[in-house]
Amino acid sequence: MSSEETARPAILVLGELSLETAKHIRLALGDGDIYGLDPRVKQADIPFSDFGGTLRDLYEAGRPIIAICAAGIIIRALASLLENKRAEPPVLAVAEDGSAVVPLLGGLSGVNDLARRIAAAFNVAPAITTTGELRFGVNLLHPPAGYTLLNPEAGKTFISDLLAGEKVKLAGNAPWLSQARLPFDPAGRLTITVTTESREPEAGELLYLAPVEHKRGRLAVVGLGPGDPKLMAPAVRQELSQAQDILGYETYVRMAGPFRADQVQHMTDNREEMQRARHAFALAATGRSVVMVSSGDPGIFAMAAAVLEALHESDDPAWHGVELVVLPGISAAMAAAARIGAPLGHDFCILSLSDNLKPWDTIIQRLDHAAQADFAIALYNPISKARPWQLGEALGLLRKRREPQTPVVLGRDVGRPGEKVSVTTLGALTPGEVDMRTVVIIGSSTTQRFARRDGGEWVYTPRWYGTVPAGTAKPPEKAEKHPHK
Repeated sequence: MSSEETARPAILVLGELSLETAKHIRLALGDGDIYGLDPRVKQADIPFSDFGGTLRDLYEAGRPIIAICAAGIIIRALASLLENKRAEPPVLAVAEDGSAVVPLLGGLSGVNDLARRIAAAFNVAPAITTTGELRFGVNLLHPPAGYTLLNPEAGKTFISDLLAGEKVKLAGNAPWLSQARLPFDPAGRLTITVTTESREPEAGELLYLAPVEHKRGRLAVVGLGPGDPKLMAPAVRQELSQAQDILGYETYVRMAGPFRADQVQHMTDNREEMQRARHAFALAATGRSVVMVSSGDPGIFAMAAAVLEALHESDDPAWHGVELVVLPGISAAMAAAARIGAPLGHDFCILSLSDNLKPWDTIIQRLDHAAQADFAIALYNPISKARPWQLGEALGLLRKRREPQTPVVLGRDVGRPGEKVSVTTLGALTPGEVDMRTVVIIGSSTTQRFARRDGGEWVYTPRWYGTVPAGTAKPPEKAEKHPHK
C-alpha cells in the first residue's frame, strides 16, 4: 500500500442494511472505521448526523472514503472542495449489496487500486473509467510504494499524448512497468525516467525518484523566524543548505531561498498541511534529505504538529525509519515583543482566534480563562475577511476583565518589509487597526508603558507579581491593582 493509503479508511453507512457490506469491506482492507448515520444505523463505530459535513471533514483530513450510497450524493457533498486534484484522497461509492464499486476521486492517491481490492472481496469488476489505465494496464500517476513522481502536474498531458499515439522510451529501471501495455520505443518522443537524483523534469518527461537502498532519509521541520534572514537560526540555515527537497506554503518557501539548481522546491497552498506532511515523509522515506519550512516557530500553529500527526497515523515502517528533527525559530509573538520591549516578561499565553480547526465557543472559553488568570495574551490570526466579527467579540470579553488603559502591542509583518509595531490601549483598540498579518499582545494588570528618548514607547511586564520585591526603586502605579482577581 502506498503512503497516501496508509490513513485509516472511513466507511460511511446511511442505512442498517448496508452495515454488513461495510463490515465486509473493512475485513477485506484489514482496517477502517465504520461511520453510521444516526439514528438509522445502530452498530456503527462512529455515529454522525450530518452526511455532507462529515464527508467534507474526512476529505479535508486526507482520509480514504468509502461511502455506501449513490455516487451523486458524494459528488454534490464534496463539490465545493474539488479544486486541487493532487490533494485528493481516495473516494469511492459502493452499492448497498457490493455489486458496484465506483472510484470517484483520488486518481493520484491510489483510488483505482483500492477499488480493485474492494471489488475482489465481492467478486465483481470495479467500474474503473480511467482511459489511460484501462488501455495501458498501469496508472502512471500512482507509482508503487517507495517511488515518487516528481511532476504529477505533467501527467495529464503525458497520458493524453500516449493515447494520441506518441511513443515512449524508458530511462532507468522501472520493474512495475514490465507488464504494462505502454508503447515503448527507443526513439520515442516521450520519456519515463526513473532515477535516484533529483532534478527538474524536462518537457515530455515523467520523472520518478527511485528508493535509495541503505540510506536513511531525513526530515527536518524548521522555523524561519519572522522573515528577516538575520533572525534565522544558524542550524536552520545549515539544514536548508543541505536539503535536497524543500516543502511548504509558497510564501514561506520563497522566504527560505535562494536555492541551488539541484534543490527541488515543492510549494503548496497553505490549507494543505496534512497532504504536505505526507508528501514530505514519502520523499524522506526514499532516503532523501527533506526540509519542511514554517514561518516563525514550527511548533506554534505551524507544521511540526501536522508532521507528527501524519507520522502517528501511519504504520508505514519506512516513514518511522526517517530521521525526524524539529528546529525552532523566533515566533511572531516573540519578535513583536522584542521590538517593543518585554510585554511577555511574566506569565503569558498564546491563543489563535481562527476557528478553522476549533470551535469559536472553545476559543472564547479559553480566552476568558486566560483573562481571568491575568496572563499577558498574544493573539494570532486575530481577524480575516471570512470572520471580521470575531476580534470585536474577543475585545468585548477582554474589556470585562481588564482596565481600559491596559497596554496593547500591535506587531504587523515584524521582520519583513513594511514592518509596523505600535502601542495602544485595550479601551482604544478597534478591529479596523488589525489584519491577518498582525499579532496582538494584550498586557496583564501589571504591564507598563513609558516613553523612549527617540519618541517611541517601551512596553514591559515586570517579573514580579503581587508584592513589590525589596529594592525596587520605583514601583509602577498599577503594581497593586488586580481588580479581577
